[in-house]
Amino acid sequence: MQFILVAVLVLFTFAAAAEEAVAAEAVLPQAKPGCTDRCGNLTIPYPFGIEPDCYMTENFSVSCNTSTKPPTATWEDSPIVINNIYLAEGEMQIMHYVAYDCYDSQGPTESDKPLLTVPPFTVSHTRNKFIAVGCDTYALFRGYRADEERNIMTGCMSMCDNLDSVEQSCSGVGCCQTDIPRGLENCTLTLASYYNHTYILEFNRCSYAFFVEKDEFTFSPNTSFKDLSNTEKLPMILNWEIGEGPCDEAQKKDDYACKANSKCVNRTISDELSGYICQCQPGYQGNPYLPDGCQDIDECKVSNPCTNGRCENSPGSYSCLCDKGYRSNGTNNQSCIKEVPKNQPKTTLLLLLIVSLSVTGGFLVLFVGISWICCGIKKRKFMKLKEKYFKENGGLLLLQKLANNGGSVETTKIFTTEELEKATNNYHESRVLGEGGYGTVYKGVLLDNKVVAIKKSKGGTSIQSEQLVNEVVVLSQINHRNVVKLLGCCLETAVPLLVYEFVTHGTLYEHIHRKRSLLSFELRMKIAVETAGALAYLHSSISTPIIHRDVKAANILLDDNYTAKVSDFGASRLVPSGQNEIQTLVLGTFGYLDPEYLQSNQLTEKSDVYSFGVVLVELLTSKVAFSNDRCLASIFVSSMDEDCLKQILDDAIVNEGNIETVENVASLAKRCLRVKGEERPTMKEVAMELEGMTITA
Repeated sequence: MQFILVAVLVLFTFAAAAEEAVAAEAVLPQAKPGCTDRCGNLTIPYPFGIEPDCYMTENFSVSCNTSTKPPTATWEDSPIVINNIYLAEGEMQIMHYVAYDCYDSQGPTESDKPLLTVPPFTVSHTRNKFIAVGCDTYALFRGYRADEERNIMTGCMSMCDNLDSVEQSCSGVGCCQTDIPRGLENCTLTLASYYNHTYILEFNRCSYAFFVEKDEFTFSPNTSFKDLSNTEKLPMILNWEIGEGPCDEAQKKDDYACKANSKCVNRTISDELSGYICQCQPGYQGNPYLPDGCQDIDECKVSNPCTNGRCENSPGSYSCLCDKGYRSNGTNNQSCIKEVPKNQPKTTLLLLLIVSLSVTGGFLVLFVGISWICCGIKKRKFMKLKEKYFKENGGLLLLQKLANNGGSVETTKIFTTEELEKATNNYHESRVLGEGGYGTVYKGVLLDNKVVAIKKSKGGTSIQSEQLVNEVVVLSQINHRNVVKLLGCCLETAVPLLVYEFVTHGTLYEHIHRKRSLLSFELRMKIAVETAGALAYLHSSISTPIIHRDVKAANILLDDNYTAKVSDFGASRLVPSGQNEIQTLVLGTFGYLDPEYLQSNQLTEKSDVYSFGVVLVELLTSKVAFSNDRCLASIFVSSMDEDCLKQILDDAIVNEGNIETVENVASLAKRCLRVKGEERPTMKEVAMELEGMTITA
């Protein structure tokens, strides 16, 4: 009994000694000698530091506020609190302020839209997301991308009429979210309301927007509105790096930061190699930026990697001294395998060889057979999948309706997936013509050398099969010179592909705002008349009217003769007979959206009239529909009300003369932009007025 107790005590003593050895090895220096390595609960590893000469450069200077309990670390002297520094990943977790924008019955009450100014660091596009919460909310953020020397802006919109309609996800009803472009720094945030929360004050007084680390915020309509009102900051991740060049350049410089037993890792925070970080080599741990900071890991003490043998540590690695009857694995000596006796009879070895070859041959035959069967099954599954998609997308119904409507291959062709893959070189990025909210458009060349535009949607569609088929049938029968012609579709994919005629001369947006060409006032009037005529045709001249729903300069194409072609019907809706409005989720583009549609979710033909009014204003002013957080429509209407029209007009248009026609067009645009849809003219009236102005001009 005493012997057993002594043995147990010896084992416990040995285990404790091993744990102490491992723990002692794990406590490695993180800061430079003589420098403070902690601030409260945060370890401050070099290249970061608190005192002068304790950090690599000013960019890595950390302040420690000892007046708080526990003390808190901030970047330099800013209010940005540092939660954690991830040395191996080149990342930093900070706490950043939640922006808010609040209202009462009198209007705005309080708001805070904090800047995120950390010049040497960028917002991690893989570890964060941008979220806005509210029922009358749009949130935007703008950041500077250094490698392209330009600002990038994006954001999202969230609307709802009551809490019952809010979903448990950030899908745009009560909460929205968007990905963050890579490589952004110095971000500014805009948070605003369309209607000052007038219609929703009883349950939603404030809007909120913030960057947040993924998985650190989960939206819930029952708790998030209240919780955010009491939340000052949320965690997010920033990227940091050493130097301004990649590893191959940095290693030639005197200030190369990676010390002994470490390696250099390139960072691609933006689209190009921007800098580097250091990491300890495999088998080492510690701080790669300090001399002798990367220390050997004694694998033999940390674990027992050598089963059936004794572990022997070596710098950066280990090896196994195998027990009797076992031998090394023959590659890295890091495991032991059972040894085959050398005096085994030759006949036994020969028998084993014959059996092994037989088994191997059998498996080979079996593998070839199974592979052939699998290929056949895979091919049949692929064919069945295409057939399934074709049926789900309403292919059979489409064929029936085309037959009933006298359709033929010449009017609407049903393409195969193989045809369109070949036409676009398997959707190669060099064939991309443009990207929008509803999908990507590719340039394709068919077998007969006909050039087409192929639209591939980004995701699934909520339109039911019959609605989709009706839309394709109606669009295929449209024969208007100012509407892009739908040539056919492919229904063998998860999301249908639409094939349109190819228009050669770009978009109206490119000609106005990117100065692709100088458009005279005469040409602008021609484009306005043709676009208005096309929309009037869609609204009132076909059996099933179509509301375009995304009228904007980027969706008006121009051919070589500057003939306008209305395009992109990805958001369009068919209007059933006898129905003037459609209840639907809000879709469209900032700056062009009908405010009445935004509030009520009721889509009408007058929604297109409002959007066309914005296009008219773009033609008159050469200004973009949404810029610097302000809508062009609002600025234009204010200028008209204050009798300051000439101050907002494009100087080239004013200098061309014919100011009376310009003023008439401006007056028509203002009527199109009225808040109440019932006070706006119809597209047919707009088209007639513009034609009349062209004749008298």
